[in-house]
Amino acid sequence: MEQENERIVVGLDIGTTKVCAVVASINTQDRIHILGVGKAPSEGLNRGVVVNIDKTVNAIKTAIQQAELASGIEVNSVNVGIAGDHIRSIRSKGVITINNKDKEITVQDVERILKDCQQIMLPPDQQILHVIPQEFVVDGQDGISDPVGMSGMRMEAEVHIITGLVSAAKNLYRCVERAGYQVADIILEPLASSYAVLDDEEKEAGVVLVDIGGGTTDLAVFQENTIRHTAVIAIAGKKVTDDIKIGLSVLDDQAQKLKHQHGECFVDLIEDDESITIPGIAGRPPKEITKSILAKIIQARMEEILEIVAIEVKRSGYADSLSAGIVVTGGGSLIKNICPLANEVLGMDAKIGRPLGLAGGLIEEVNSPIYATSVGLVLHALKAEGVENEMVPSSSKGTGVEKVMNSITERMKSWFKEL
Repeated sequence: MEQENERIVVGLDIGTTKVCAVVASINTQDRIHILGVGKAPSEGLNRGVVVNIDKTVNAIKTAIQQAELASGIEVNSVNVGIAGDHIRSIRSKGVITINNKDKEITVQDVERILKDCQQIMLPPDQQILHVIPQEFVVDGQDGISDPVGMSGMRMEAEVHIITGLVSAAKNLYRCVERAGYQVADIILEPLASSYAVLDDEEKEAGVVLVDIGGGTTDLAVFQENTIRHTAVIAIAGKKVTDDIKIGLSVLDDQAQKLKHQHGECFVDLIEDDESITIPGIAGRPPKEITKSILAKIIQARMEEILEIVAIEVKRSGYADSLSAGIVVTGGGSLIKNICPLANEVLGMDAKIGRPLGLAGGLIEEVNSPIYATSVGLVLHALKAEGVENEMVPSSSKGTGVEKVMNSITERMKSWFKEL
């Protein structure tokens, strides 16, 4: 899998409506090239969770084989995204005393305090996926992002812990292994998407990332370069399609077509309210509807999604400090006028998020919100390997905390190996 002077990384986004695979390489100059892209329809998931192993395995095989064909590289291991409404995020605090003779905080002390923060009561069916430090406090001095090398007697830490259902992770793992590949890492999808579509300035200023997929809407709030809140909402693009199907009495694929070809989500902004002809079912006469009728159906559901996002942003406690506004990505962001609607519902600036900062290869092919998660999975994998790359947040390059985070990640991986 290794090429001369290059490392190959594969991101696999197993979604409710599609499976995307992205094969990328990073050369000695830390430039990321997209070598291969594959996409397959997915029918084996419901709201981000595997419900049919065989269908999921087939979709994974199809997507990876397409990416292998385009890149000419044989794929062995993949970085997989996890989502679903079983994802929970918890804030936890820990405190330790520094007991070495010169009172200097070491990497081992940071590891010890992060371990202390993980001593939380979890239901037996939940497992920790990610531990993200929020801040450290040394002898009452707060706002410290990396305490290694500082002097102090007492250190406190606050962390953001993300947990997921053991069975959901196991089933994802099984599907990938049954398709003939190894799992290098399992990463929370909104975290992965953030690497692909947000830049450091946005994370510093405060931003909410909303990834509207097929089965789930993933959300992550960033402020001062750190992820502050995560949530997975079980309403997304599939529900919009279902609403069109029921509201207009059409078939599923007709509803999909109407959404993609004529769908808008802000009735007031429709410029040309033209008529759309829908073929009749089983020999029945065709029906005529207007664009505004379709838009009303879509708008109602999209407003609901954005209102739940607003509740989650409020719950994060950072609603008043998100200067960069909202970045919408995922397939659901392709519906026309999503940004004005998000602006109206959330009262903040909105823009569409597309994968950023890629150096070469199939850049045009992945220049779509649909590939935000799969490109982000690749970038996360490179970050976990400690690659010095401009896409990796500079605040976390090679720091003591970063080393500890990598060792925690290794332990998480070993947990998955035991499944």
